[in-house]
Amino acid sequence: MDISVIIPLYNEDESLGELYSWIDKVMKANGFTYEVIFVNDGSTDHSWQVIDELSRQSDCVKGISFRRNYGKSPALYCGFKEAQGDVVVTMDADLQDSPDEIPELYRMITEDGYDLVSGYKQKRYDPLSKTLPTKLFNATARRVSGIKNLHDFNCGLKAYRRDVVKNIEVYGEMHRYIPYLAKNAGFDKIGEKVVHHQARKYGSSKFMGLNRFVNGYLDLLTLWFLSTFGKKPMHVFGFLGSIMFLIGFFSVLGLGIDKLWCLANGIPQRLITSSPWFYIALTTMLIGTQLFLAGFLGDLISRSSQNRNDYQIKETINLRENALS
Repeated sequence: MDISVIIPLYNEDESLGELYSWIDKVMKANGFTYEVIFVNDGSTDHSWQVIDELSRQSDCVKGISFRRNYGKSPALYCGFKEAQGDVVVTMDADLQDSPDEIPELYRMITEDGYDLVSGYKQKRYDPLSKTLPTKLFNATARRVSGIKNLHDFNCGLKAYRRDVVKNIEVYGEMHRYIPYLAKNAGFDKIGEKVVHHQARKYGSSKFMGLNRFVNGYLDLLTLWFLSTFGKKPMHVFGFLGSIMFLIGFFSVLGLGIDKLWCLANGIPQRLITSSPWFYIALTTMLIGTQLFLAGFLGDLISRSSQNRNDYQIKETINLRENALS
């Protein structure tokens, strides 16, 4: 199979039929063998019924439906798991991503040798309240990730060599940083293509709000930390813990020396435990010890949790038997 198109969606029943017809037209015009995997992220409208109807009309349509809304990253994770195409293309379901971009994305992967090609929507039809924070977010992501040639990390329209999606793990809200995940997995030939961004035709955006930017920066910090120190956490926790412990230790030592000097010279002196600096130093030593022993352990336990990608799927369409059991 040439191409797998993965489309995560939430309450997009009005656009799905039109989107699939457009994809089908492009694929047939270019002679591609393909599949379209719709991942219904707990929609409360008629999205799953539309997907079911499309699957009756074409064997190329496959579907995954979550019992509840998990988010875009879990939807992509399950879609990547099922993709069979040599090239995997992801796009949003709202018709703002153009399927006409697929042939060139496919060519860049198969002929130019890219591992991943990300779309860049130079001209956007989003409101200013969304575009300005996005620019700031992308500038920060470029600086932290070291991927200098990407202008839009979070563009939903991307193409991947199949090996990429089979060797990265997208969880939480890490879909924003798939290029960074790919780079950390050793797929560092990452390109960009300017793509057409269309105005939303139906409904309203499901991804507005300040929390998406706050969460985005927190996720970026997490990913940077895990990629930098994930396999050597002692380098950061041990260093910080040691510094704090030594500061506390030498503070207590200084108080003790001062006490002994005063006793040796007959100078009246309060008990060491009467000084607030003793408790400050003691607290610093305790925090240092906790950082050294416990901080990174909790992070590693969370990172290696076997249930991190355990999502309850209610129903599937045309997928391999027992693939998601």
